[in-house]
Parts: sequence; C-alpha cells; structure tokens
Amino acid sequence: MPTSRRAATEAEAAAMASGIRLRIIRLTYSEALTNKELAERLGRDPATTLHHVRRLVDTGFLEALPARRGKRGAKEIPYRSTGLSWHLDSLDRGIDQAIFEAYLAEIAETGFDDLRQTRLVLQLPEEQIAELEGRINGLLDEFLARPVDTNAKRTAIYLSRYPSD
Repeated sequence: MPTSRRAATEAEAAAMASGIRLRIIRLTYSEALTNKELAERLGRDPATTLHHVRRLVDTGFLEALPARRGKRGAKEIPYRSTGLSWHLDSLDRGIDQAIFEAYLAEIAETGFDDLRQTRLVLQLPEEQIAELEGRINGLLDEFLARPVDTNAKRTAIYLSRYPSD
C-alpha cells in the first residue's frame, strides 16, 4: 500500500537541503542517538551537530526521546527520526543536491567493497516512466511498512533517474 506524500513546506525543504541533516535522519532511523553520538559518527563538532539536530526537531524530522543518564552520569537526550522525510514530495534542487552529497559521503565511509550498484538505460514514454517510478516507490513503501528488525543489518538505497542522451 503506497504511502501518501505531500509537498514539503518551505521550512521542511530548507531543513532537508543539507547533506549532514539527511545523514542525521538516516542515522536515527532505527536507533535513537544522542547529539554526542551523532557528532562522533559524522566526524563533526558536537556544537555544529546540535545546530542541525535542533533544526530537524523544530521541523518535525527528529523527535527527542526521554532524557537518560550517560556513562558518566550526565543527562543525554537521544533523538530518533520520525520518518517524515519519506512522506514528502516535490523536492527542489537544493534538496536533490543534499541527497546526492549525503549519498557520496556515505559511500566514501562504506567503501566500494560493500557497495552493490547497477545501471540500466530504458527508452520509455513519459507515462511509463511515471508508472515505473510509482511502482518503485510502492515497493519501497511496502518494505518501509514492515516491522524494523533491530538485529538486522541496515541497508541504504539510493535511486536516481536522469536523461541518458
């Protein structure tokens, strides 16, 4: 069953127009992480990361979970993705660029040994392209609706469609 999508508000689009923010959303998809944990995983300064986390919380992409005590007794706030980004449509150029930047950074961290990729060129009329995109999104929606297996290996998917003239 396809998920309904809606256009992003101006604030949502601005929040998503950052490769770092998109990576934070991905990192917190099935695992709540504190700002410190996010900064470590991203190789960033905690203050800079907190700026991005707050922006994502303010726009509904992240939710703050109840505070917990860290290893040294300090209060920590874990954050988890709300899944909002998947339900937004009408992405603009800034978001497209941020998605690509996030993808390249993640591939650089992963390396090519664990990357599975393929390339295909099709020659289809516009209505069949729309059908293809709808079916791909439907399949992704179907898998997204399945319960999260916290013991399973996380898998990221990046899809791109472009003219091949």
